[in-house]
Amino acid sequence: MQRSQWKIIGYATALGLVAAAAYVVEKKAAVEAAGPTAPRLEVDPFWPKPLPNHWVMGAVIGLGVDSKDNVWIVHRQGSLEDKEKYAAWNPKAAECCAPAPPVLAFSPDGTLIAHWGGNGNGFDWPSSNHGIDVDHKGNVWIGGNGRGSVPAALAHDESKMSAAGAVHDSFLLKFTQAGQFLMQIGKPFASKGSNDVTNLRLPAKSLVDPQTNELYVADGYGNRRVIVFDADTGKYKRHWGAYGSKPDDTDLGPYNPNAPAPKQFRTPVHGLILSNDRLLYVCDRTNNRIQVFRTDGTFVKEGWVARPTLGDGAAFDVALSRDPQQKYLYIADGSNMKVHVLDRQSLEVLTTFGDGGRQPGQFYAVHSIATDSKGNVYTTETYRGQRLQKFSYRGEGPIAKKEQGVVWPRAGR
Repeated sequence: MQRSQWKIIGYATALGLVAAAAYVVEKKAAVEAAGPTAPRLEVDPFWPKPLPNHWVMGAVIGLGVDSKDNVWIVHRQGSLEDKEKYAAWNPKAAECCAPAPPVLAFSPDGTLIAHWGGNGNGFDWPSSNHGIDVDHKGNVWIGGNGRGSVPAALAHDESKMSAAGAVHDSFLLKFTQAGQFLMQIGKPFASKGSNDVTNLRLPAKSLVDPQTNELYVADGYGNRRVIVFDADTGKYKRHWGAYGSKPDDTDLGPYNPNAPAPKQFRTPVHGLILSNDRLLYVCDRTNNRIQVFRTDGTFVKEGWVARPTLGDGAAFDVALSRDPQQKYLYIADGSNMKVHVLDRQSLEVLTTFGDGGRQPGQFYAVHSIATDSKGNVYTTETYRGQRLQKFSYRGEGPIAKKEQGVVWPRAGR
């Protein structure tokens, strides 16, 4: 065989190997593309900007994003230690610091743009505020979970918050974005339990359906239900408990992860979100589960996160991804110090991010979670966490790790 023929054969062999390698790479990419994916997020350690006036935040106990992607929080001034508020002493003990007003709003770039809240004329301010939502009309809703007129430490096991006795925070408040009072549903110390249609009992979170203008309330720390009102008039519409049944205030006893699924919610019924396809996702916090309903209260399905978790529970709050199909659920898990990312259809946990700690991207008792129109994720931390964080959305991609830990910004971005 001539030398030129050997060259031709060599070139053909080399081309074949290159083609084979390209095929393998292409096949691998196709397999990866066909596998599970999840949102890619990175913590933004520079968001939000520092507060003015030597203000500091206490336990950040509510979070909402409005139609302009402004981020709203409500925090507890009373949760601050004396040494965190030297500047508020009388006489003033030091230059720093002082409690920020309870309601704070930040623009998308992290600038403080609104601040108000506290006692006023014509309404009862919660003794322990809890949850904030900004509806499609721009109204701001605030609940509370304080048992007495004066804030007190919460029980270690919050499933015991529903114990018998009158409670102060039996109501929900509605304000303008400037803090002007509009409406109060319920009265202090007036709740009669989970089938009272006039009062609430330690409501944890609310949302307003823009299609029907109906107000849905996770009610909550004292009751074991979802309840619905007209958002303009406060008129009662309907309510239900776990599996869409009539709620029952019977004490369920300590949570047992090996027991059959309980037929009622445990307290607190802590978070809820409504998807574009008209499904309501409800956090049954200390049962570590998410239950899904149609808007009339019909039960659809349920799923669990970190099912063995005891005490404080794992299903604190829920948010939806902002892709057109809303393919993912984010579940804030304050006990395990992370956020679970679930497939919305199967309710299976795909991956998690976060870890326990004080640095950016870590959590101490992550409590509330929300997304903006760009897919960015925001979280707040209660107890001694006292923080608001932003996780920037970087698209979707194959799941590299089940437990991502801290999602730190990639170098060179």
